[in-house]
Amino acid sequence: MARRNRLARVAVGIGEVIGRADRKAHQVAKAGVVAKKELEAIGKQVDALKKQLQKTTKRLKHALR
Repeated sequence: MARRNRLARVAVGIGEVIGRADRKAHQVAKAGVVAKKELEAIGKQVDALKKQLQKTTKRLKHALR
């Protein structure tokens, strides 16, 4: 009886650890998705700024002629 009780406690402990690890993995995965979306948004902003800089450079060169 005592042996069975100890095995049950150990099994519960293992289950708790697995549950915590699984929860952490989900949090990390969720954070990765958010970071990816933010990077894509920043990339779009950089592209827009690049286009704006090219237009401004073109206008400036034309004005200085």
